[in-house]
Amino acid sequence: MTTPHLPKVAGIDSPPGQVPPPAHTVAPAPAVSPAASAPVAPGALIQDKLAGWVSDLTTLHELTERLARTATLDDALHELLRAGAALVGARRGLVVLEPGDGLGPDRTLALGLSRPDLGHIETVPRGATSYGRILDGLSAEDETRADLFAEDGLDPRHREVAARLGYAASYALPLATDGAGRLGAAVWFYDEPAAPAERARHLIGLYARYATEHLGRLRELERTRAWSRTVSDELLPARLPRVPGVELAVRHRSGPRGGGDWYDALPLPEGALGLAVGSVTGSGADALAAMGRLRASLRAYAVMEGEDPVAVLSDLELLLRLTEPARSATACFAYCEPTQRTILLAGAGHTPPLVIGERRTEFVETTLSAPLGMLACWEAPSVEIAPDPGETVLLYTDGLLHRTGDPMDRAFARLHAAAASVPRALREDPGAVADHVLHTVLPDGLDAAGSDEDVVLLAARFA
Repeated sequence: MTTPHLPKVAGIDSPPGQVPPPAHTVAPAPAVSPAASAPVAPGALIQDKLAGWVSDLTTLHELTERLARTATLDDALHELLRAGAALVGARRGLVVLEPGDGLGPDRTLALGLSRPDLGHIETVPRGATSYGRILDGLSAEDETRADLFAEDGLDPRHREVAARLGYAASYALPLATDGAGRLGAAVWFYDEPAAPAERARHLIGLYARYATEHLGRLRELERTRAWSRTVSDELLPARLPRVPGVELAVRHRSGPRGGGDWYDALPLPEGALGLAVGSVTGSGADALAAMGRLRASLRAYAVMEGEDPVAVLSDLELLLRLTEPARSATACFAYCEPTQRTILLAGAGHTPPLVIGERRTEFVETTLSAPLGMLACWEAPSVEIAPDPGETVLLYTDGLLHRTGDPMDRAFARLHAAAASVPRALREDPGAVADHVLHTVLPDGLDAAGSDEDVVLLAARFA
């Protein structure tokens, strides 16, 4: 079905006879005023109908506007349940998102029902419920069950669950579009035997038509984001190497649009270790592809000349200018000799590493340099650091700072304070150090909504 234009919602322009009269109007037959015992003029009836239709239009316009402001699938489903409950006069309900193509995402959300309540409902045989028949393709229309306990053929388990949860009637509605097919079903429950009026069924049908189109768009967006996250994760190392003298841990999360942040850790000849983090500008499939090419190239350059981080980044910059002339990137590469506890690193427009230890928590003073691809020829001096035994070196991308929502100077101060507050008991585990820093800098965690930024945090603890 095509999405109805908001001004035409509620069927105001439908042909005569197809739109039932508003629920609050009198019947169109000649009426008698109880006060004056005189027939009501036809003009008054028409005005009453028009007033009812305008009221319905205003209600649906407000509900669809609220739905249109939802940006996530779960928010849209919750709004659908609330709006539907208001339109049909129910107090509780649930919606099951189960696309007919089997590709997901699947959801079950409830209104006025707890998790145990949902568990009880799910024990009812699927074919015995109205929404189950819709999901299984046995029913393509809305279904009213005005008095469940009066049904002769009601499934015994359904009767038991209805009595336990205290509902006596239900109204179910399919969620389907012409293009995407079946998306799911919604059902609302009444505490007493009841059924939505004809006008209410008409209004919820119009609302559901718009809501289903909106849900379809959000479903495709979520699928795309899930695909981007999967591709991003597959392009990064499946596991970190084990190198004597150093312990590694990483925390990574791709943004919803699939960004270009990356990391790497690779063993090098003579017991050395190469550590790298970087970020490619842009998002989506192009950024993911560029990130994969850049990371693969850096691995090759690191094997050939890893002991010279400046040469590694210079080669990477040349490759970027030749293959991605319209794109820039930041990167930090560190050549580590764990047994000697020395690190030689170079950065190209990247955030400075952070050293965390018993006696110090400080940013590494790297030379200010431009990102790769920004200058005709990139070059910057390398920096050598010598971490003490038990110290952890933290490499990260600027997405960690941007997710705080603070200006950069405050974000850096927040990161420094988080690193300095790592409890002594956690300092022996680089994973625990990374988790503490993340939870302190981002109290809502990496899964918090509202940010498109990728985050990479690579921790290396030296023995």
